Amino acid sequence: MYPLTKGKVARQAHVGIPEGTFEEEHGRKGFYGKTAHLYHAHPPTGWIRFEGSLRPHKFDLNEARPTDLTDPRGVPLPFLGNADVRLSVSRRPAPMPFYCRNADWDELWFVHRGQGTVETDFGPLPFESGDYLVIPRAVTYRIVPETTDNFFLLVESKGEFDQPEKGLIGQHALYDPGVIVVPEPDPQLADTREWEVRILADGQHSSVFYPWNPMDVVGWKGDLTAWKINLRDIRPVMSHRAHLPPSVHTTFVTGGAVVCSFVPRPLEEDQDALRVPFFHRNTDYDEFLFYHDGDFFSRDNIRAGMATLHPRGIHHGPHPKALANQRKKTHTDEYAVMLDGLNPIRVLEGGQAVEDPNYWRSWQG
Repeated sequence: MYPLTKGKVARQAHVGIPEGTFEEEHGRKGFYGKTAHLYHAHPPTGWIRFEGSLRPHKFDLNEARPTDLTDPRGVPLPFLGNADVRLSVSRRPAPMPFYCRNADWDELWFVHRGQGTVETDFGPLPFESGDYLVIPRAVTYRIVPETTDNFFLLVESKGEFDQPEKGLIGQHALYDPGVIVVPEPDPQLADTREWEVRILADGQHSSVFYPWNPMDVVGWKGDLTAWKINLRDIRPVMSHRAHLPPSVHTTFVTGGAVVCSFVPRPLEEDQDALRVPFFHRNTDYDEFLFYHDGDFFSRDNIRAGMATLHPRGIHHGPHPKALANQRKKTHTDEYAVMLDGLNPIRVLEGGQAVEDPNYWRSWQG
């Protein structure tokens, strides 16, 4: 079907929105499929109440208390998930007294706060705030923080975390592959203490013990390895004349989800261009956003360490204050991690404990 035009509309999406209207993007397949732009007389988020379980969610993950916060043998706390992905918080203040091997999920660790090293089969990877650490399935590793006040967002996936296809913008857009850090072998051959490797397989933990340090790899080759990239090395794609969809900021793709990174960038210069995220109806994806640092001007009462989940079926868009003040800012000053899930993402018990049940009211002017 060719695009059609009926009634009062903007000639281009997100630019020159007719006065007195609110533009909503109704799309399929995230932001990659067919799209309609609807011009409402009222903001699509101008609801006055909700009935039933479907509503936007906000979580203060600063209040999450995973068992690894107080117990060296503890584990991260899952707070959202589905069959494809699971999101957890880790607050580990001291080195793991064991090694881990996850045979059920590929792992992506985002370092919200803290620094240290993750020891892997391939060698050690130092980490700091803003790092993404990619740990492929069944890699043996150990988190060794140097700080005590640590905060990790852990994303587990049934698929690998791959780099996105960059297409017309070229291989050096978003980030140059040269900024990716991979480990060098560092075998711990002098360590002959007994070491435990805790293995997660088929949802069950088992342990195998060795009379030496399992970090005994003296060399490796191939295209499967642990690796990392930091938010500061991500250079966003920009358009000075029209607001781009969040999918343009994709950092990782995996089965059933994409992970995007929001970093500071100039706002659109065109006088008629929308400068805040446009209203949109999450049709095929649930949208999760973790707020890492900066001024989250499109959201009220959000601070670092919080997260939101906007499920399919209801609208998502800027708060009224941000919409009214969009011309007062010339650039964004925020760092955030977004995950769009293809299948419905459920709030788990760990998320229920730190949820603000009145978040939906924050759009009420």
